[in-house]
Amino acid sequence: MIGGVLTKAYVAIVTAISIAALVYVYAFPPASMRASRDGVPHFTPNVAHPETGEPLDMGALIRHSRGD
Repeated sequence: MIGGVLTKAYVAIVTAISIAALVYVYAFPPASMRASRDGVPHFTPNVAHPETGEPLDMGALIRHSRGD
């Protein structure tokens, strides 16, 4: 009987900690979640190619300018 109560308490504690951690990360995201390693913010819109006008990914543009 006490084993069932302890198991339910353990599950409740783990669930509460997991939900609290997810809420914390969503409310106060770390810097690594805001920008890529190149410093480009996530969800940056595409930029226009100056000659052709075709949309380019900002990450691809940075990699091209770095020479990668």
